[in-house]
Amino acid sequence: MKKILSVVALLPALAGAETLTQGERDRAMSHLHATRKMFLDSLAGVSQSQWAYKPAPEVWSIAEVAEHIAVSEESLFALVTKKIMAGPSEPDKKTEAAGKEERLLKALVDRSQKAQAPEFLRPTNRWKTPAELIDHFKKSRDNTIAYVQTTQEDLRSRFAPHPVFQALDAYQWILLISGHSERHILQLNEVKQAAGYPRK
Repeated sequence: MKKILSVVALLPALAGAETLTQGERDRAMSHLHATRKMFLDSLAGVSQSQWAYKPAPEVWSIAEVAEHIAVSEESLFALVTKKIMAGPSEPDKKTEAAGKEERLLKALVDRSQKAQAPEFLRPTNRWKTPAELIDHFKKSRDNTIAYVQTTQEDLRSRFAPHPVFQALDAYQWILLISGHSERHILQLNEVKQAAGYPRK
């Protein structure tokens, strides 16, 4: 009898929880797959001299940009799954976060607006070879995609503040992971356009 009462007591909470719609899943997975391919394509055929080339002392090399993308992928995903989703459900914040997806993805690829990466996301030569870095990114991105594809958690009712966009729900933070990588893929490609970029 006690077990039955316990299950009944849980029903209101379960009924209030909402999972992602198929459209939301498809959108996030499509963007994550697209930026995964963009990143890998941008590094294909890059030589060691091109990998290490810096257009200016204060400008990141391809190696440094790629490391920032890889470490950010892992760190932001951990923020979503271990911090945001571990927090309380706050459905009253839905109105505050509603409709920010388009603005978020558009703003992230606007390279005219610069920002300083926090210290823990700055490159420190964590991986000794491009292959190790790329392998780490692939595993991290595959984990992100698998989570979006299978999670039944209510990503739309848990929030964390962003310094620019203010309240974002966990789903929007997932989109930010992909949009952030796209922003820095553009940065990586800017290095390739520098006048002194090695031809080989």
